[in-house]
Amino acid sequence: MQPLVEAYDAALFDLDGVLYLDGEAIPYAADAVRTARAAGMHVAFVTNNASRRPAEVAARLAGLDIPAEPEDVVTSAQAAVRVVAAEVPAGSFVLVLGTQALVDEVSEAGLRPVRTVAEAGRDPVAAVVQGLSPDTCQSDLAEAAVALRSGSVWVVGNADLTLPSPRGPLPGNGALVEALRLVTGLEPVVAGKPEPALHAESVARVGSSHPLVVGDRLDTDVLGAVRGGADSLLVLTGVVGRAELLRAPLGSRPTFVCSDLRGLGQPHPVTVVAEGVARCGNSTATYADGVIAVVGGTGDDGLRAEVALAWACADDGLVLRH
Repeated sequence: MQPLVEAYDAALFDLDGVLYLDGEAIPYAADAVRTARAAGMHVAFVTNNASRRPAEVAARLAGLDIPAEPEDVVTSAQAAVRVVAAEVPAGSFVLVLGTQALVDEVSEAGLRPVRTVAEAGRDPVAAVVQGLSPDTCQSDLAEAAVALRSGSVWVVGNADLTLPSPRGPLPGNGALVEALRLVTGLEPVVAGKPEPALHAESVARVGSSHPLVVGDRLDTDVLGAVRGGADSLLVLTGVVGRAELLRAPLGSRPTFVCSDLRGLGQPHPVTVVAEGVARCGNSTATYADGVIAVVGGTGDDGLRAEVALAWACADDGLVLRH
């Protein structure tokens, strides 16, 4: 019943769909981060997007009135390059599919970034590292395919098929990863969420023993939290909508749900499910003929009751019609 900011020692915030969307702050995001810090929580900004350096991300957040420093930011580019550096000798050539931010991370790790196989001359391209970039085109994918067929290690920042936007989901890094997978028949090493490398780095960065992952996706944020042994809060301001949340599969279900980040500073009453009825606060959800109906309550209690009952019905083999 205590607010989440008092129950956990760190908040690991996703960015796209949680704190901002298409460059604009999401309502209540800045207040939520300030509330977390005021309550004594450690804060990390954890992103599967490999297109920006931590300093750029921190500056962007600060421009949206969200207090952030570069050391608070953990990116999939950092995680991917660490994986590459552990697999290939120092000074190796690494073919980069991504932005200049990813190139810079490769250089700082003591590796030699190239954009084409020819740039490496007679030396082998030891690895291909792939992150999101709006400029990646067919010729870039062709260079990567050539390198991968020659035996290069393949590491990707993330395999997210989509990115949230005001116009709906748009192609993400995973869409281009899929293109290379189909062409080469190879499988990449994924460094970002939901794989454990990025989560472990985030937890270590803030020195947390009881973190809360705050995200908007089931397949990255929530699943990454589950694999990392952490609890999670899912907000409905990004990729996942109410219908998808109701159908969240076992193993990818958030610990807490709320409409927006105001839920971080609020208590989350226990939801009790029994005999086809779920109760949370003053809200009651019932199931009949494939439909869940919710009555009573204020705020997100109705959402929590509806979600808990939907999951219980799914686990019992019942089907929802909406």
